Amino acid sequence: GMIKIDLLGLRMMSVLQEAIAMVSETGQSVDLAQLPADDGDVYTMLQRAETIGVFQVESRAQMATLPRIRPERFYDLVVQIAIIRPGPIVGNMVHPYIRRRRGREPVTYPHPSLEPILRRTLGVPLFQEQLLRIAMVAAGFSGSEAEELRRAFGFKRSEQRMREVEVKLREGMARQGITGDAAEEIVRSITSFALYGFPESHSSSFALLAYASAYLKVHHPAAFYAALLNNQPMGFYHASTIVKEAQRRHQRFLPIDVTRSDWLCTVETVDRDSDHASERFRGGFRRGAGVGLFERRGQRPPRTPPAGCPHPFQSVRIGLRYVKGLRERAGRALVAARAERPFGSLHDLAVRAGLDRDELTALAAVGALNALGGTRRGNLWRAAVPVPGPLFADVEDGPPPHLSSEMSQPNAECLQPIADMTMPERLAADYAGTGLTLGPHPMRLRRSALARAGVLTAADLANGTNGGRVQVAGSVIVRQRPGTAKGFVFLSLEDETGIANVIVTPQLFARHRLPLVAEPFLLVEGILQIQDDVVSVRAQRVSALPGLDHHSVPSHDFG
Repeated sequence: GMIKIDLLGLRMMSVLQEAIAMVSETGQSVDLAQLPADDGDVYTMLQRAETIGVFQVESRAQMATLPRIRPERFYDLVVQIAIIRPGPIVGNMVHPYIRRRRGREPVTYPHPSLEPILRRTLGVPLFQEQLLRIAMVAAGFSGSEAEELRRAFGFKRSEQRMREVEVKLREGMARQGITGDAAEEIVRSITSFALYGFPESHSSSFALLAYASAYLKVHHPAAFYAALLNNQPMGFYHASTIVKEAQRRHQRFLPIDVTRSDWLCTVETVDRDSDHASERFRGGFRRGAGVGLFERRGQRPPRTPPAGCPHPFQSVRIGLRYVKGLRERAGRALVAARAERPFGSLHDLAVRAGLDRDELTALAAVGALNALGGTRRGNLWRAAVPVPGPLFADVEDGPPPHLSSEMSQPNAECLQPIADMTMPERLAADYAGTGLTLGPHPMRLRRSALARAGVLTAADLANGTNGGRVQVAGSVIVRQRPGTAKGFVFLSLEDETGIANVIVTPQLFARHRLPLVAEPFLLVEGILQIQDDVVSVRAQRVSALPGLDHHSVPSHDFG
């Protein structure tokens, strides 16, 4: 007789809360209860499957379905969230729904009495509530019997209990005059939901969060990405992939800087009327990831934002939390000390923030000390110099006077016997020190050689011919082997232009298991498949792409 309530702890709630707070700091406001209904820009992004970071619709399977279903209004999003579940997939409900939505198949019903129940989902049962109502209408179940059926859907269901329910279903439908193929279709639909299907109310609640996160991504991207990065790890993708996807959408990021960064990622706004702001946008856009789009088209990057771009004067400043090896207490102490007065030198920073040698070295390696003068290698050299005070409390004898003075001078360039880091070395240091980079994608370093070998970019695949043989390469960011996929493995390969989807057959996976599971970068040759704007490669050959291992990031594997 007790009421049971499930409370879900969703990090997306924190993302929304933090993003809305950041938006309010710019003088704007977002009210989740008053979001514009069915925003066209939001649904355009969803239809393009540009949903990395968007709640519930960022998985590979969801991104492969969005261009096919093409949601246009809120209820379409409710369906979208519910349809990629084991129940609808095993119950053979996904493809019939897509064909009917695309007008390739007429809408039919297993029995005329079920039309009022299934009309909104084009004759295809997708929600638990529909299955319960079908049992009550088609098999004459009472409310208590329908509740028994719902309990049989439970995770710890009994096979015997399911068989008993199926017998009741068939007997009830026979009394209603429903037999043959219609009865079989109804039984299959209901029993498949024992493999987990969504209640419509649950899917509607999730759709609200999905819509809200998509709305913020479209209209307030800087706040959205900053909040998303502050709540990692979550979702399917590593922070590195989130940053690269944001850069492809022309969002500007600013590096970790001890003179500007807080512990968390923040939004920095530049006066839009200043000459500095205009030049900052033009220069940043030319150097950013988005430039590749214009290079491929033989055009110059725009002097003003392209349509649909985020506001160019709002940038995401990466927070100190991304510096590996930096204690949160030390990072927050650094921010507090800086608020009292600016740091005058590297020595001043180290002493007032209470940093140890390893923390100072970690900051230097990722360029976070550059604003105090010098280069990454120069600051690494300076960080190794012992100084008196908390920095190296274990050093009994003071440092040589001339070295101590070098550390204390603002903007000082001390002895630096080696050249500064090259671009590949900076990328390696970024990934080792923060797990992400604001510089070029590692695949760009190999693009010239790959292009000469006929290897396409992820973006170029969409311009290919369905059924043609192609080669594609990238960083493996997702590996999946769903239980409903009959042994097929799905890979997501990221390069500087986007993400390529790769389908691996069970036979190919068995032959090349080690590289498919362990290698961070892969070269894939296979057959291009394009259907309803969904592009994938059916792999025939797979090999490791060496030479980029030190630029790799963790992937989302088989989770």
